[in-house]
Amino acid sequence: MSVLDVQGLRVSYETRSGRRDVVHGVDLAIGEGEVVALVGESGSGKSTTAHALIGLLPEGGRVEGGSISLGGVDISGWGPKRLRSIRGAQVGLIPQDPVSSLDPVRPIGVQVGEILRLHGVRDRAEVRGRVLELLERVGLDDPGLRARQYPHELSGGMRQRVLIATAIALRPRLIIADEPTSALDATVQRRILDLIDDLRREEGTAVLLVTHDLGVAADRAQRIVVLNQGRVVEQGSAAGILSSPSDPYTRQLLADAPALATGDFRRPAPPLFLRDAAAAAAENPFAIVAEGLVKEFTVQGRGQGPFRAVDDVSFQVRRGTTHALVGESGSGKTTTARLVTRFLDPDAGRIELDGVEVAGLKRDGLRQLRRRIQLVYQNPFSSLDPRQSIAQIVAEPLHNFAEGTRASRRARAAALLDRVALPADVLERSPRELSGGQRQRVAIARALAINPDIVVLDEAVSALDVTVQARILELLESLQQELGLTYLFISHDLAVVRRISHTVSVMRRGRIVETRSTEDLFLTPTHEYTRELLAAVPGRSEVAA
Repeated sequence: MSVLDVQGLRVSYETRSGRRDVVHGVDLAIGEGEVVALVGESGSGKSTTAHALIGLLPEGGRVEGGSISLGGVDISGWGPKRLRSIRGAQVGLIPQDPVSSLDPVRPIGVQVGEILRLHGVRDRAEVRGRVLELLERVGLDDPGLRARQYPHELSGGMRQRVLIATAIALRPRLIIADEPTSALDATVQRRILDLIDDLRREEGTAVLLVTHDLGVAADRAQRIVVLNQGRVVEQGSAAGILSSPSDPYTRQLLADAPALATGDFRRPAPPLFLRDAAAAAAENPFAIVAEGLVKEFTVQGRGQGPFRAVDDVSFQVRRGTTHALVGESGSGKTTTARLVTRFLDPDAGRIELDGVEVAGLKRDGLRQLRRRIQLVYQNPFSSLDPRQSIAQIVAEPLHNFAEGTRASRRARAAALLDRVALPADVLERSPRELSGGQRQRVAIARALAINPDIVVLDEAVSALDVTVQARILELLESLQQELGLTYLFISHDLAVVRRISHTVSVMRRGRIVETRSTEDLFLTPTHEYTRELLAAVPGRSEVAA
C-alpha cells in the first residue's frame, strides 16, 4: 500500500479576473521509505501541489477535484480541523525558509515543543526531554544551549535542522520537504539531505522532495515527477528519467542543470588587444590585481577583538576572462568583492584596475572608478527601485554621470534592453511586473550603461531557477565575447562556477586556500577544503557515471 496516493489533483487560485486553475490533474504515489522528487521551475505548481495535500494552500487557493489518499484513507474532503490532526502526527512539513518559518521572539526549544503540546503531550518535563532528544537527533551540538537560543542566534543550517526536528517530532509516515536546502551552501545542503536520508532509512519514512534542482533529485530520489505549468509531463524512476528523458521540457531542465553539465571547461580566447609580440610584451594583461588585502570589523561585546573577514587575499584576473571567488557563507568572498569595487576601504593591501592603483582613491577618483567597474547584486527583487520604470532604472548611471539628453538616454536604455534580450515594451513597466530572470537582465543592462571594463557579479544567479540561470549565464558569456568584459564572479555554487569561469580562487575563513584554472581545480583539486566543496556538489555522482 502506498503511503500517499494522489489522483487527478486540481487546484485553483482566486485572481482579479476570477478563479484560475494552476494544477491540472496531478497523479503521484509514494511508497513506504521511498523518496519521490517533485521537480519543476518556479510557477510550475510543485509547491502548490505539496501544500494542497495537507490543506496549507494560501488564501484564495482551493482544491477543485481529485483524491488524496494517506495510508489508504481518503482525506481530500476533510475540513481544516481534521487536517490539523494529521499535520505533524502523520505528515511532517519541512518548509523552504527557516527565517520566516520560525518565530523570532520565542526560544527554539519552545517552538519545537509546541508540536508535542498540540498533539497532547502535557507533562513539561516530558516535553523538554523530548525536545532535547530531537535537537540532538538532528545533529545540533549542546541541545540544552540551542533550546534556549533564539532563531537569529543560529546559522541557516542550524535553523533548518530545527525545522526538521519539528517535522519528525511525532514520527510521521510522510515528510514533505519543500525546497529544504535551496538557500544553503553546498556542504551544509549535503549534511541536511544526509540527515533526511538517515531518518528515512531508520524510521521507514516516505519523503516527497520538492525541488527545482535536478542535481539534488538525481542524488536523493528513487523516482522523479516533472511538473510544467501545473501538469505532470513525465514521471518514472530517477535513473530512467536522467538517462533517457522523453519530454522536451525535462530534457531542457537536464541540459540547464549546472551540476549535471558535462561540457568542456571554458578557456580564455586570445586577447584581441595583443596584435604582435612587442605589444604583448608591453601590455599589462591583468584587469584586476589584488595583493595582500585585509579587512577587519569590530565585534560587539566585551573582550572581543576585531574580526578579520579578509586576511591577506591576493589574486589576478586577466582581461576578458571570468575569475570566480568561491566559498561558503562567511568565507569573505563578498567582502573581497566590495573591497575591489571600493564600496569598502581595505585596512591593508593594494588593488589595481588596468594598472591603476585604486585603493587610495577619494571623491572624484572614486566617482570615475564607477565608470570602469560595475556591480550586479544577488537579489534582483531588492536591487531595483520599485518606484522607477525600467527605462529610468537602466538609464540611471547615464543620468548620474550627466551623459546625453533625456531622449538619448532613453534610446540607450532601449538598446541595452535589446542587447540583454528583453522586449522594448518593458521600458515603461515597473520591476514588480517582471519575472526574476527578467529583473536580473535589467540589472545587467544597467551595469553596462556606462560601458564598464569590469563587472562584479555577486551571487548574481543564485536566486534563479536552473533554466533562467542557464539563460543568464549564456547572456553573460555572449556579452563578454562581444564587449571584452572582465568578470569577477562571486558564488557558493561550484557547479555554476564550472560553467562560467576560466579561473577560480577558493576562500575559507577569509583566506584563499587555492587558486587554479577551473579545469585543473575540478579535475585535480589540491586542498582538502576544495575537495570537500566538490564532493558536496549535488549530481556529481551522475556526472561521474
